Amino acid sequence: MPPPRPTDLLRIMTPDELVRAAIEVAEEGMAHGELPIGAVIEMGGEIIARAHTRDRSWGRRLVHADLLAMTEADEKLGWAPRPHPLRLAVNLEPCLMCLGAAMALKVDEVYYGLDSPADGGSALVADWPASPDLPWYTPPAITGGLHRDEVQDQFRRYCNQAPDSGFRTWAQTLRSR
Repeated sequence: MPPPRPTDLLRIMTPDELVRAAIEVAEEGMAHGELPIGAVIEMGGEIIARAHTRDRSWGRRLVHADLLAMTEADEKLGWAPRPHPLRLAVNLEPCLMCLGAAMALKVDEVYYGLDSPADGGSALVADWPASPDLPWYTPPAITGGLHRDEVQDQFRRYCNQAPDSGFRTWAQTLRSR
């Protein structure tokens, strides 16, 4: 019998493990005064990109954790064919902008912890129509609710320490859902 190929030995991370990794990245961001939002990108059992939201430190709006992680993954992967599915995990439901970026990057699966009713985009892309002009531009499979209580706790802790701001007001809506 031939020896196993390296691809046969891959240990693909479970969705729970992926969201747990995103939660850890969110903790790093919160330690730096950011909203507790973290994201990781996994391919073939390896986290190839990770980021936390940087709204406060960079003073910009389009620096969501998932978008930053996808940008890092895109820089690493380029146009090369992918030998394995690309998976995104975020502790908070991605917004419509980030789900659009996931579609453009051809992310296969998205996992998240806590729903974000004010700006989450999952329901909006669920019925996204396939187009014959862009057949690859389709929504990834999306699964939410992983480690939901733990993410709520992150937002509770953020609200207890964050200065009074629009971010804190919004985060307060998430801590009790």
